[in-house]
Amino acid sequence: MIKKDYFVKPLSGSGKGVLALHAWWGLNAFMRGFCDRLAGEGFTVLAPDLYHGAIANTIPEAEKLRSKLKRQAASQAIHQAAERLRQETGEGQEGIGVVGFSLGGYWALWLAEQPASAVLATVVFYGTRSGDYRESRSAFQVHLAESDPYVSASGVKALHKCLKAAGRTAEFHSYPGTSHWFFEDDRTDAYQNEAADLAWKRTHEFLQGSLK
Repeated sequence: MIKKDYFVKPLSGSGKGVLALHAWWGLNAFMRGFCDRLAGEGFTVLAPDLYHGAIANTIPEAEKLRSKLKRQAASQAIHQAAERLRQETGEGQEGIGVVGFSLGGYWALWLAEQPASAVLATVVFYGTRSGDYRESRSAFQVHLAESDPYVSASGVKALHKCLKAAGRTAEFHSYPGTSHWFFEDDRTDAYQNEAADLAWKRTHEFLQGSLK
């Protein structure tokens, strides 16, 4: 399959760069719509296609696609996308933001941890990852569902501990009555409009404030 990264600029033609990392469903219509929404708020957005055009609609399909994703290939694709985004937004911009959903949230945290990372703002939706973030320059915002079989309480606690030990600024938000995928309006079994609206408001304000 052909890789189909998604790139969109605001109407002004330029804006702070945000890398968007998709969930295990792939670079689907929801993810493209999310990128368009960010661009509508003045950001330049790039979403790398980690599945090279493949899209999952069911959990078994998503599990199969995720199992085929090789760590080295994913890390290389994300590094290349981050570099392309920096080039697109210009040398004068100090750094970029990254927003990741579930699988993409794990990779967003990974990118923020990398030495000499350009990431200044990291937003994670229902995902965690332990690591050493002492060299990171990023601030962090984490959105969590109240009931989530894919994200353990111990994983959240470990991430909180890692970020605190690194002295990083971090916000953790939990949304009552929600489950995994509560932000994704195409997941009708999980989507919660009120929680999604609040999470969007927080995400937008966080990116605007962190990418000055």
